[in-house]
Amino acid sequence: MAIEQTYTLAAQAIANADTLLITAGAGLGVDSGLPDFRGNDGFWRLHPRYAQQGLTFADLANPYWFSHHPEWAWGFYGHRYHLYQNTMPHAGFAVLKKWLDNARCGGFVYTSNVDGQFQKAGFDDEIIYECHGSIHHLQCTCNCNNTIWSAEGLRVDVDDQFIAQGPLPLCPDCGRVARPNILMFNDDQWLEDRSAIQWLAFDNWQLEVAEQHLNLVVIEIGAGFTIGRVRYTSESMDGTLIRINPQHPQGPAGTLSIAMPALEALQGIDAALERLG
Repeated sequence: MAIEQTYTLAAQAIANADTLLITAGAGLGVDSGLPDFRGNDGFWRLHPRYAQQGLTFADLANPYWFSHHPEWAWGFYGHRYHLYQNTMPHAGFAVLKKWLDNARCGGFVYTSNVDGQFQKAGFDDEIIYECHGSIHHLQCTCNCNNTIWSAEGLRVDVDDQFIAQGPLPLCPDCGRVARPNILMFNDDQWLEDRSAIQWLAFDNWQLEVAEQHLNLVVIEIGAGFTIGRVRYTSESMDGTLIRINPQHPQGPAGTLSIAMPALEALQGIDAALERLG
């Protein structure tokens, strides 16, 4: 199918939708200049020191380092935190927000990204489910009081070897090292309370969609196979699926597959919507 025809079909689906679900993986942020940390090639280009030691993204995204080498752990996460803080969402986020705002019954966002880019782009926090948590919130490595707090104002100095220098973030209650409130690999210490509240809101939204028999369109952007939770969620919904992914756009029968980067595809669909009037 020609890309312009796919854009038109996607635009028609969005125009006729009662509600939208935006599902997003790491690929959504690439057009903002954010690296896709899941691939070792890209990760190791960004962190050659880790490549020399054969450490992958999954190796570093592990609570082990907070217990054994916290300066390494905060070198890894401190760099990411400041990268996300200093990055502005690309224009595709504004397109998605416009579509969601214009939908007759609104919609929801389901993302595995921890970068907070949807909130920075103006999306209401109450309609966002961050299934892996958020780097903009912290918790104690020992869960002394099972408390999650905002990382606002956090500053971690990281040297050119990606090792944190100076004071590390500490728990305000017990003084032990803090960590991001992110679900890591082999992580039995993650406090999921904040994400659980988001999940409840998402679950209630799903019930409303089903009970009111709303016409749903799912717009999935940049979700890969490494952690298939986003793709599985997209495919489990009873609605039209638009899958935007430059490498793996295929989906179940009826999927509108767009093998393009996020921003180009979103602008292409939006132009088709404008032509529909």
